[in-house]
Amino acid sequence: MKKAWYVVVEKGSRVGRTIRREMMKKEPGIDGILVTVGLCIIALLLCVVMKDSLTAFIRTLVDAMTLKAQQILTGVSA
Repeated sequence: MKKAWYVVVEKGSRVGRTIRREMMKKEPGIDGILVTVGLCIIALLLCVVMKDSLTAFIRTLVDAMTLKAQQILTGVSA
């Protein structure tokens, strides 16, 4: 015969697992779609508004990466 505390703990852990499983279940919904659409709209607006700044930023990054790549390749071939 099982001890009383063991039965309580065993049943309690089953209840805890059931509650946890129900809480972690992902419900189908439109929330994810709305968030994705909202983020896309924000990104599009940023690209339109900050077009010149983004172009300058990307150009700076590309120039820096090109310079670093040339330095690396020069060091390898020498």
